[in-house]
Amino acid sequence: MPIAKELSTDPALEAQVFWFKYRREIAILLILAIVAIFATAGYRFYRDRREATAATLFAAAKTPAAYEEVIKRYGDTAAAASAYLLLANEERKNSKYAEANATLVKILEKFPQHELASTARMAMAANLEAMGKQDEALATYQQIASANAGNFNAPMALIEQVHILQEKNRIDDARRICETIMTQYRDSYAAMEAGQLLRTFSKSAKLQAPPIVAPPKPGSSASATVPPTMKVLPTAQPAPNSPSLMPAKPSPAPSAQP
Repeated sequence: MPIAKELSTDPALEAQVFWFKYRREIAILLILAIVAIFATAGYRFYRDRREATAATLFAAAKTPAAYEEVIKRYGDTAAAASAYLLLANEERKNSKYAEANATLVKILEKFPQHELASTARMAMAANLEAMGKQDEALATYQQIASANAGNFNAPMALIEQVHILQEKNRIDDARRICETIMTQYRDSYAAMEAGQLLRTFSKSAKLQAPPIVAPPKPGSSASATVPPTMKVLPTAQPAPNSPSLMPAKPSPAPSAQP
């Protein structure tokens, strides 16, 4: 019975065959990889240089026009985000609250994941409060506190809610938020203010509480607890047509005769 012989393989020969068969595709892949490496390095160099130039221009900016120049030329850089914030702050100083909020909205649209996004929302809420839109400001503060629980702006958003609720005379709601701050953010500056507000609320509650009158003991008469009243008699009126009593004049002394 014939026995099948095992075919011996030569790795070097197989590699040559593979290269000869796919040499074009392999060359294209190598070229693409080299191009991608150079493109990535070039883009990083370009971004770093652009960020540095934008930061230099932003450092020299001191006016709203200069901030707008940074935004116009380097709108996709971190310096532009900071320029947006400072521009909105300048608009707020000039009581242009609507324009300031429009500027802050642009920050959130272009840099939704920026580390100062919650700060921009806090500024928007403050502008709404300055415009007298207390309900919208309260809703914005609530959104900041719930969406950024671990952010440094969360306790500040809560304490701002307390101020608005205090103005609305919703003391119970304000007290609950203060207790939340004391529990969850006890090491923050807002916790100190929350503690002071809680003491203020407690004093106000004591002043507004009606005095408690103890009920009379059984068997005691009501007159024992009520002081007796004093009757004041009316003064007597003089009788009509009564002659008035005039004091008698003293009679003159007799003169001595010589």
